[in-house]
Amino acid sequence: MSAALYAGLLGGDFAALPPKVRGIHSNPGLHRYRGEVEVVRGAGVLSRLCAWATRLPSPGSGPIEVEIEAVPTHERWTRHVAGHAMRSRLWARDGLLCERLGWVRFGFRLGVDAGAIVWRVASVRAFGLLPLPTGWFDDVRAHEFERDGRYHFDVAAALPLAGLLVRYRGWLHVE
Repeated sequence: MSAALYAGLLGGDFAALPPKVRGIHSNPGLHRYRGEVEVVRGAGVLSRLCAWATRLPSPGSGPIEVEIEAVPTHERWTRHVAGHAMRSRLWARDGLLCERLGWVRFGFRLGVDAGAIVWRVASVRAFGLLPLPTGWFDDVRAHEFERDGRYHFDVAAALPLAGLLVRYRGWLHVE
């Protein structure tokens, strides 16, 4: 079941999460969620190159649709923002939530803080092989939480020298 992915990584903390946060991570099969998103992107050349390599969405505000296909071993997420599809694959390995996003594979250590799932970068590989220093990714953070009866997300990524790559935040309607 899909819940095994997040529940397995978070242990007993998973059950204590708010219902909308648990809900988005507890449904096996294919599900679509709609909501609103605001995307801010960095303007520098290096920032734009990194954003292109990881297939990040363009800046702007408006609707978002997230499609999650959850099977026992992994999840595939497709985020549709302003005609752009940002795809990633997520799975668990060695106590980390791994995510392949474009040419980069991240390993995130998940935690729970004040009822929110907090993602922290623990490992990064470019092209699947080349390890990158995790210190470069200290300013990559994600939070999932519930507010006003809605599932919310807030993702920010900045790198030394490149500056802000992207910050996207918003909400999804989760039953």
